[in-house]
Amino acid sequence: MSNPSSKKVIFAALAGNALIAVTKFAAAAYTGSSAMLSEAIHSLVDTGNQLLMLYGMRRANKPADRMHPFGYGMELYFWTFVVAILVFAIGGSISVYEGVSKLSNPHTVDNVYVNYFVLGFAMIFEAVAWWIAFKEFRLSKGDLGYFEAVRRSKDPTIFTVLFEDTAAMLGLMVAFIGLYLADALNMPILDGVASIVIGVILGLTAVLLAYESKGLLIGEAARGDVVDGIRGIVEADARIDHINEILTMHMGPRDVLLNISIDFDQSLDSSAVQRAISEFETQVKQDYPMVTRIFIEAQSRAGHDAAQQVADS
Repeated sequence: MSNPSSKKVIFAALAGNALIAVTKFAAAAYTGSSAMLSEAIHSLVDTGNQLLMLYGMRRANKPADRMHPFGYGMELYFWTFVVAILVFAIGGSISVYEGVSKLSNPHTVDNVYVNYFVLGFAMIFEAVAWWIAFKEFRLSKGDLGYFEAVRRSKDPTIFTVLFEDTAAMLGLMVAFIGLYLADALNMPILDGVASIVIGVILGLTAVLLAYESKGLLIGEAARGDVVDGIRGIVEADARIDHINEILTMHMGPRDVLLNISIDFDQSLDSSAVQRAISEFETQVKQDYPMVTRIFIEAQSRAGHDAAQQVADS
């Protein structure tokens, strides 16, 4: 299920980046600024990225089928990783290439005030998009610190847009400073330097996005408080002798798979065990709605330990 807040963040960024990209390309063609061209490419890549994120959210909402019995939720993580690759491969590399070209063949930027106007205009739109993403991220992080919230987040849409918008704001500032110094000092080479710095910023952003999305793509456990809460529900029941193992994995931002092995009281008959399993499943899903699939295995502690030894050997 799509998060309406995530969609709002992406649509806000999409509208801003599409408008800014057109304006930047026009300014770059008119003035010949490498930094402005890098910024235009940056905005174009961001626009494409937001479209990919929306596509990923749509694909993630597909219902489970025979070929994908656990659903398509992890497609969102895949497309987030693709976004990171595009930021690095297209945005970062082209910006660096353009900057190096400008260093080898520097030329004065014409009508520099046009670039100032466009950059100022872009900063306003980017600031609005950044603020919307930041507000949603702040609401979703709860009591966690910002870096910890990014590390623990299971929904990549909001922090991806926040990373991109932060990189965009930094890039705009670098472009503005580079253009100003190139004009004030009559050193057009600084315009190329600014383009290279923008490429480096995009490269670092891509690395951060790839690192965060990689963990989600290969499967991350549910948050510690969720696992502890599930453990508490089971341990509080007198029909349980021992919890052998609790395994969780996010199949999507709000789609958790739970596998739990339980050693029930040996005095219980099969009907009592079945009843206990049904009650546990109902209670867990009621307290933690993101746990959508639950598999409970009735197994003695000794049997579980023996099977684990075989698996580890």
